Amino acid sequence: MNYLAHLFLAGTHPDIILGNFIADHVKGKEILNYSDTVKEGITMHRAIDTFTDQHPVVKQSIARLRTDFRKYSGVIVDMYYDHFLSSNWDEYSPVDIHTFTKTRYDILNSYVDILPTRSARLLFYMEKYNWLLSYSTFEGMQQAFNGMSRRTTFESKMELAVINLKAGYPEFGQEFGQFFPNLQSFVHQNFDIKTQQ
Repeated sequence: MNYLAHLFLAGTHPDIILGNFIADHVKGKEILNYSDTVKEGITMHRAIDTFTDQHPVVKQSIARLRTDFRKYSGVIVDMYYDHFLSSNWDEYSPVDIHTFTKTRYDILNSYVDILPTRSARLLFYMEKYNWLLSYSTFEGMQQAFNGMSRRTTFESKMELAVINLKAGYPEFGQEFGQFFPNLQSFVHQNFDIKTQQ
């Protein structure tokens, strides 16, 4: 899953939210530098990624992109799923998405002094261009994919991913709708975290 989903599933505890946000940038023994609740957020993020990668519905979405995007297909599906979460937000949260995103930016900024360097840089651009909110539109998705394409070492063709999203919109939307409640249940069952925002 991508940033919006991770922050949504993290619930409302600031340390858990922080852990979910920085998990990809905490390597090896660096996890020992954080409190138990931040560690729980990091562990939760990684468990969500593992559950997602192994889920048959997600694999179905990825397979549809494999010919065009190869190893980047999984990253693109993560983005697609954030799009469907954002564009159908009211089905999953009683809190307005503008309020949700502002609150999450505020929480993460309160930890700016202990963020890994890459996480701090990411947060700066995420808030500056309001990525969490922009995922709901094709224009926002296009901008995100353009940026990701520029940052990849190898040719990814991610700048073309919105074309595939539009072409397979009903299928990807249906797959997200099947998968995301499964992911929510997984989080409820395995973590003592309130996911109702």
